[in-house]
Amino acid sequence: MTSSTDTGRMPTLYLSHGAPPLADDPIWPGQLAEWSAELPRPTSILMVSAHWEEAPIAVGATESVPLVYDFWGFPQHYYQVKYPAPGAPELAGSVAKLLAGPGESVQRVDRGLDHGAYVPLVEMYPDADIPVLQLSMPTLDPARLLDYGRRLAPLRDEGVLIVGSGFFTHNLRAMTHDGEVSSVMSEFDDWGRRALAAHDLDALLDFEHKAPAGRLAHPRTEHFAPLFVTLGAAADELGSQRSVIDGFWLGLAKRSIQLG
Repeated sequence: MTSSTDTGRMPTLYLSHGAPPLADDPIWPGQLAEWSAELPRPTSILMVSAHWEEAPIAVGATESVPLVYDFWGFPQHYYQVKYPAPGAPELAGSVAKLLAGPGESVQRVDRGLDHGAYVPLVEMYPDADIPVLQLSMPTLDPARLLDYGRRLAPLRDEGVLIVGSGFFTHNLRAMTHDGEVSSVMSEFDDWGRRALAAHDLDALLDFEHKAPAGRLAHPRTEHFAPLFVTLGAAADELGSQRSVIDGFWLGLAKRSIQLG
């Protein structure tokens, strides 16, 4: 099997980003750091986070601006995290050219990175020395997001790391603090693992009907949706898919994958 590193093309990632307390987890930060250490160094990073839905499609700030602390009720130190990564204005221009078309525009919004973007990046690239651009999700329709990913795929040949950041299962009512995992979360995770291994895009696109208790694993689609950007950007390399991180965090599946 030819890998992205053999061809000079960057892989694509889907990661389960957790919440601000990710930094305090005894395992997860190390898993993310090890993962990034195995990757080719990106020229820039394009993040698609579950926490930014905006239409028309938008690119975030192209210079370093304050982070978006889009969470409530956490200890104060989580609001003091900084991640002053350089902006990526050239990448923003490339994204606009690839995604704009008849009836579709790409707007620029002076918005900082939200926690779906910066929480994993703090662990993966702690020096904050790689330009980062965040891209909104203008829809939660998996098929349309898959198409956006396909249109973004040429960026991989320019050294851009495309990252979809969500959570493989995301029902906050299923969160636990005792190590228990509900059958809904474990069965959906196993179904997703098998669908990815089989390269079954049709099943994944129709996960609400094909997966066991799809709507219970994802009451809203926003945390699964970034997966389809990742898959679209590597649609010709589905055979390279592998789970880099699996298991559960507070009862939710933290499966994270790489293609290429």
